[in-house]
Amino acid sequence: MSLPQPPTITKQSVKDYIVDPRDNIFIDCEAKGNPVPTFSWTRNGKFFNVAKDPKVSMQRRSGTLVIDFRGGGRPEDYEGEYQCFARNEYGTALSSKILLQVSRSPLWPKEHLDLVEIDEGSPLTLKCNPPPGLPPPVVFWMSSSMEPIHQDKRVSQGQNGDLYFSNVLLQDAQTDYSCNARFHFTHTIQQKNPYTLKIQTTRGVMETTPSFMYPYGTSSNQIVLRGVDLLLECIASGVPAPDIMWHKKGGELPTDKTKLENFNKALRITNVSEEDSGEYFCLASNKMGSIRHTISVRVKAAPYWLDEPQNLILAPAEDGRLVCRANGNPKPTIQWLVNGEPIESAPPNPSREVAGDTIVFRDTQIGSSAVYQCNASNEHGYLLANAFVSVLDVPPRILSPRNQLIKVIQYNRTRLDCPFFGSPIPTLRWFKNGQGSALDGENYQRHENGSLEINMARKEDQGIYTCVATNILGKAENQVRLEIKDPTRIVRGPEDLAVKRGSLVRLDCRIKHDSTLKLTVTWLKDDTPLYIGNRMKKEDDGLIIYGVAEKDQGDYTCVASTELDKDSAKAFLTVLAVVSAPTNRMTALPKERPERPRDLELTDLAERSVRLTWIPGDDNNSPITDYVVQFEEDKFQPGLWHNHSRYPGSVNSAVLRLSPYVNYQFRVIAVNEVGSSLPSPPSERYHTLGASPEINPTGVQGAGTQKNNMEITWTPLNATQAYGPNLRYIVKWRQRDTRESWSNETVRTTRHVVWNTPIYVPYDIKVQAENDFGRAPEPDVIIGYSGEDLPSVPRYFRIRQPNLETITLEWGHPEHPNGILTGYNLRYQAFNGTKTGRTLVETFSPNQTRFTLQRTDPISRYRFFLRARTQVGDGESIVEESPAPLNEAYTKNHVDIATQGWFIGLMCAIALLVLILLIVCFIKRSRGGKYPVREKVEVLDHEDHKVDDPSFDYSDEDNKEPPGSHTSLDGTIKQESDDSLVDYGEGGEGQFNEDGSFIGQYTVKKDKEETEGNESSEATSPVNAIYSLA
Repeated sequence: MSLPQPPTITKQSVKDYIVDPRDNIFIDCEAKGNPVPTFSWTRNGKFFNVAKDPKVSMQRRSGTLVIDFRGGGRPEDYEGEYQCFARNEYGTALSSKILLQVSRSPLWPKEHLDLVEIDEGSPLTLKCNPPPGLPPPVVFWMSSSMEPIHQDKRVSQGQNGDLYFSNVLLQDAQTDYSCNARFHFTHTIQQKNPYTLKIQTTRGVMETTPSFMYPYGTSSNQIVLRGVDLLLECIASGVPAPDIMWHKKGGELPTDKTKLENFNKALRITNVSEEDSGEYFCLASNKMGSIRHTISVRVKAAPYWLDEPQNLILAPAEDGRLVCRANGNPKPTIQWLVNGEPIESAPPNPSREVAGDTIVFRDTQIGSSAVYQCNASNEHGYLLANAFVSVLDVPPRILSPRNQLIKVIQYNRTRLDCPFFGSPIPTLRWFKNGQGSALDGENYQRHENGSLEINMARKEDQGIYTCVATNILGKAENQVRLEIKDPTRIVRGPEDLAVKRGSLVRLDCRIKHDSTLKLTVTWLKDDTPLYIGNRMKKEDDGLIIYGVAEKDQGDYTCVASTELDKDSAKAFLTVLAVVSAPTNRMTALPKERPERPRDLELTDLAERSVRLTWIPGDDNNSPITDYVVQFEEDKFQPGLWHNHSRYPGSVNSAVLRLSPYVNYQFRVIAVNEVGSSLPSPPSERYHTLGASPEINPTGVQGAGTQKNNMEITWTPLNATQAYGPNLRYIVKWRQRDTRESWSNETVRTTRHVVWNTPIYVPYDIKVQAENDFGRAPEPDVIIGYSGEDLPSVPRYFRIRQPNLETITLEWGHPEHPNGILTGYNLRYQAFNGTKTGRTLVETFSPNQTRFTLQRTDPISRYRFFLRARTQVGDGESIVEESPAPLNEAYTKNHVDIATQGWFIGLMCAIALLVLILLIVCFIKRSRGGKYPVREKVEVLDHEDHKVDDPSFDYSDEDNKEPPGSHTSLDGTIKQESDDSLVDYGEGGEGQFNEDGSFIGQYTVKKDKEETEGNESSEATSPVNAIYSLA
């Protein structure tokens, strides 16, 4: 039967919560209660609607807020003051107000630092002024070459980050000085521009008395909060550098929590309390004199608890009280809330009365359960505590296991526990052996928690004890059986002995103990476990040492122990030297591997441990250095031995840590400098009890083997990790960044294949171990990916031809990579008309998106085929061709125009008109007239205005035959004539419109070479007129 319980906050984030902007934000809020509480949040005092923001969610069965930035977003947008509310039908509990701030690592402001010129021996302060980070950065000084600045009592860094020189020496100019700021979350270091010093030297540095560089003046004040560290600082200048000493007026420095730092320039007092208030002074002195600075310290205090309110369980009609007492400086104010609302505005409750820091409840009734909050606050902070008042009607219940067995040594003190619960609070009585009267008397002491303490257990106290809890609703009882055992005593222990080397020694240890308890006897030599070698023999009542040697001298302790008590006895063994005749020849004994250990014994059997004891074999003249304990189990790998642990050669007993549900068998191997012994005969088997697994599989991976699947694999648990029968694995997966529920499958292999997956999408994966006893803890989430496919074509493919020597290619990553891009393949070939060159291939890394091709000739064009590549293979090609060369483009356009019908008709009309004009001129010439004929023809390249305008040279000689036209090597058709077109243009040069056609007009121009006046006023040439019309 579960009891109703109002909510109780069990976990929450700290009040001042600074987060890393690179990570998702988790604001903790967990609570317990019955029924399970539901959660809500406020932000900056207003309801925070988690469902409206897709980036924000709450963890399942928890109020923890998760703000996910994997899809983008600014963490700074979520800064503010958060508070969590946990509710069920019996009340509402509140978390503290959590101030969420995002860590900041601002850049150092740009500044120019001038050369610092200073006289030798003068004091100097180099300012740091680090950028204000959140949290504040750690400041340190280095040179620009990242060498640390040596600090001592003359040169040191202050708490504010500045670097102080008590006096400057010439050697200080040998380096520069740069202040560095290291930011906590980003682990980045920002460096200030370095200071450079120029030291002005003098004939001699004058010695000076000390003067304070920080703090200034003769006195200052400092306020510190109770419980934090007080840090006082004094930095002084002077030649030579002064020494600093600290004192407290009217008292001594608290030595147990005082620490001097920074070459005595700083005094730290940890965990400050009110008695640390007072006046402190630092004394700076050198051989020229001394000065002092007084610091008046006042200790203030944020609120701290004197009596924190505790949960209260009341029965109907029962009285009770909640007490909330806090102290601070200034004294805090107390405010009560109920279920998160000020108690003044809560519904009236006649059974409740508020009296300052106490709430009194009288005659409470069922249904008045609630959670009360106490807020104690002053100007330095606040405390918030939740305490529920639960009104229950519950019969008594015993909470301890039934029928316990308690063993105790005679005449020792013991306690019988009987925890109980009920409402109203039950009364508890103890009875012995069913007797009707309750136990009472000097030998018995009853405690409020239900325990019965027996001051001195005697034989007559043995028996069965019954505890009975009773209230008006019923009673409950439980029994405890008490057994009184005889003490363990060494009745004859070892005695101090002095024996000759080589003789036999017996050390006694006779023991009396309770026969129902298992006895263990161990020997110590010089307070460490004794290695029982082949020269020693442990018997039930003593220890025998054969052939005593000098190394056997020392303290010997016999320890007799049971599960309840132990006894010990000690003696000192002295070994006397034996005088022997000298020998002329020493023969070294041969060294061999040790004999194997024997007689393995398992004792102190427990669920997770066992003690293994063995008898060492002969060391064969080479001391045993180590023992290796091995184990074998017969479920997973029968017959295969594994190393368990290793122990020094001086021990012959060890407690072995065991795993659940393993049928162990052990053996021991001895090791000396020669080698290892044969394994000992195996011990008897010991089967540990089962348990649920404590760890999950490692090496969890998810990767696709085909484009529509994901194979999940892991490293299975071994025999000592299974912890129980029927080991299996619960495999869970879901597509990442979606709200879909987990899919799961239970398998007994080490792999599972998920089919019908989208191409290359991330999945959350968990693999949890389970056996018949239960499951392992919740596993970590691993990110895997489904199978890859061929990538799509690159997003774009651009070809530029900046000149005739190179071609530049640029492309974008595929819009759908369908996997991890492994690179790009580029095939290309040159072509000129119908002729093609050989195909060339280039491969590029996945990050390269640009390539420059050196042309082999300026005329050929290139055809390019570009594919992206994943591990599956190459995707579809995108095909592009390089631009046509300029002269080829012109020829192509010229041919296109010449084949047009309108152009052919126009040319025919022009030819007819020219023929008529020629006939007229011929007739006039035949009649004696003289006409200079200057045909002016110019054919211009229409395609590219960047190419130089071609000109045509015409001869002025009338008797030269007009040559025919011919085609140039670059494909441009050129016409030749006797006259130059320059003579006919108004500006001396032809002009072209935007499409390259000629717009200059041919006009008559006086021929500078002609002397005939009657020819200087000729009409406009008909040819020019025709070209103007055209």
